[in-house]
Amino acid sequence: MFRYFTAGESHGKGLTVIVEGLPAGIPVSENYILNDMGRRQQGYGRGPRQQIEQDRAEILSGVRHGYTLGSPIGMWIENRDFANWTEAMAIDPVGEDAKIRRVTRLRPGHADFPGIMKYGHHDVRNILERASARETAARVAAGALARRFLEEFGISIHSHVVSIGDVKANVPDKIDWNGVESSPVRCADKQAEADMIKHIDKARDTGNTAGGVFEVVAENVPVGLGSHIHWDRKLDGLIGQAMMSINAVKGVEIGHGFANTEKPGSEVHDIIEPWSGDRRPFHHITNKAGGIEGGMSNGEPVVARVALKPISTLSKPLPSVDLATGKRVKAHYERSDICQVPPACVIGESTMALVLVGVFLEKFGGDHLQETLYNFNGFLDGLKQFKPLEETPSSDERPPDDAV
Repeated sequence: MFRYFTAGESHGKGLTVIVEGLPAGIPVSENYILNDMGRRQQGYGRGPRQQIEQDRAEILSGVRHGYTLGSPIGMWIENRDFANWTEAMAIDPVGEDAKIRRVTRLRPGHADFPGIMKYGHHDVRNILERASARETAARVAAGALARRFLEEFGISIHSHVVSIGDVKANVPDKIDWNGVESSPVRCADKQAEADMIKHIDKARDTGNTAGGVFEVVAENVPVGLGSHIHWDRKLDGLIGQAMMSINAVKGVEIGHGFANTEKPGSEVHDIIEPWSGDRRPFHHITNKAGGIEGGMSNGEPVVARVALKPISTLSKPLPSVDLATGKRVKAHYERSDICQVPPACVIGESTMALVLVGVFLEKFGGDHLQETLYNFNGFLDGLKQFKPLEETPSSDERPPDDAV
């Protein structure tokens, strides 16, 4: 079973990552992981923390001479900013004169209030340190390993920003992914890019923050990942839950999910036709379903759109209460970004990769990469040899009507 774990606080010593279940024989390196770590730190609207950290995941275990061993992979990401937080985030007790940076003013929209109520803390820092989006650096490191595995099977994952605030991009039918990578807001529409930058600047100037929507696209995903059998094996359900776990995410749709609700069924469902372009016998001529039908991948690109709310920490704080006194105050301000939508794209890519690896290994298995490749290619060859029934069903053998 494939799974991963992360540990660590925003201003603690660092972040720990454990990835378990990857087959042996996958070529990996710290420099490969470094590419995604760097992409996560970029994007217009990022705060000063990114000027301090230069994230690099050090591989501690599970890799030898450039290849995975099949054992758990351990990684460590140092927090350089910890040098300024040694007393506040010390493991051992500290004296009364120590600079502990206690926080008692709650921030609306953050984990502060439910966290201190749930765990019985009287210092919000005990909640905000783990609830911080700093944790996503560890997810991206784990996701890089997942991406490297998927590349062996021709699966690629990209992302772009669809909107920031009320600025919406005109998304072209064919996206120039290299152009997206060079865009400061990861937008495929140059005019929208300029307007998005202005929107972020306005938010910064007014002490505000900005949210938006990004899209993640996984290409060359084989048909048959996930399952219709149980609720917790449906691929769209797995993707939805994983994307919703990203900090500040408040909505996820697969394909044209919300837009499809406004149309009749005849304009929503993707027509199927015979196909000889690859090893599938059929394909869809459109992809409004986002590559998933009945909880299973259908061979088309898997597409998820993700809604990110504006960041909860505002430089012009909202009214709130003080945990220590119970009185009305301005909310706490902790150094933060103005807009996280562009870097959230990279986190979304990693999240998609982690989900896909799980369902991929569930279907194809293998303790070594070559075994997985053998199983994968055997499945695809079987699809190519698929032959329709020679007899045409009579009119009285109609399939049952669809039922909810």
